[in-house]
Amino acid sequence: MDPSTSGDNGWVELRHLEYFIAVADNRSFTEAARKLHVVQSGVSATIKALERELGAELFARGPAGVTLTPAGEALRPRARETLDAARAAKDAVNATLGSVRGTVTVGILTSVSIIDLPTLLADLHIRHPAVVVHLRAASAGSAGLLRQLRDGDLDVAFLVFTGPPPPDLNARLVAAVPLLLVVPANHPLAQRDSVRLADLAGMSFIDSPPGYGTRTVIDNAFIAAGVERTVAVEVADLGTAATYIRTGLGIGFLSWSILDDFDDSGLATVRVADYDLEWRLYITTSATRPTSAATRALLTLIEEVVAR
Repeated sequence: MDPSTSGDNGWVELRHLEYFIAVADNRSFTEAARKLHVVQSGVSATIKALERELGAELFARGPAGVTLTPAGEALRPRARETLDAARAAKDAVNATLGSVRGTVTVGILTSVSIIDLPTLLADLHIRHPAVVVHLRAASAGSAGLLRQLRDGDLDVAFLVFTGPPPPDLNARLVAAVPLLLVVPANHPLAQRDSVRLADLAGMSFIDSPPGYGTRTVIDNAFIAAGVERTVAVEVADLGTAATYIRTGLGIGFLSWSILDDFDDSGLATVRVADYDLEWRLYITTSATRPTSAATRALLTLIEEVVAR
């Protein structure tokens, strides 16, 4: 009998843990099966076998999906540690054969073109064709990506920090990018060379939701200046902010990297005189988990690009 479907053998296989992590990450047996490229019944049978082996339910199944039980929460970090150790063993063997292989899951921010990611990944494929990269766009900005990185759902993440990176991360500064005040071309501020934050009191803004790195930078500056700010429209993709600003729904702070990707006709940029507003982009990994050979290969390539 296949030990992945029976708990009578007295051991937990790596496949049990892989399936468990897939369900825990996706909160769905159906989505886990799709990611694993297996039938859902196989995932369900493997999880049941694991639960029998451990003598505890790992998931609570409900109409809204599945959630981890306390036993599942306790198992999750240990399962990741075991899979990391197995991956390190495979890396060691592959190194003796002169090859790098594996999967790297990377968290990215939308509308960030500081690094030409498509070209970088194409170069990675040329150097290491057996490395597979999965990209996950931020659904809750840097705060969401940081949580996923700490949970082990990401191997690498591009994050924006307003201060020093947390000590549980390995972080390399990629770029420090100034933010410019962007207004419609017919806005009264468009005729000015510079403004102070106090001049912007009472105006409506287009910005990203709370938790996004640039939003935190801007909020902190207004708090420090003692100026209240009203965000009229929140957009998860700052690349679309220029369009909202152009229509007159509000003003906003954007970087040249975003404006260069879009037609900026109908817009004007104004310098902020009393605060240096900038967002700092870092490439980060967990300092508490080992990095795989595939992850190190990607980081090496990023380091080469940043150093140019």
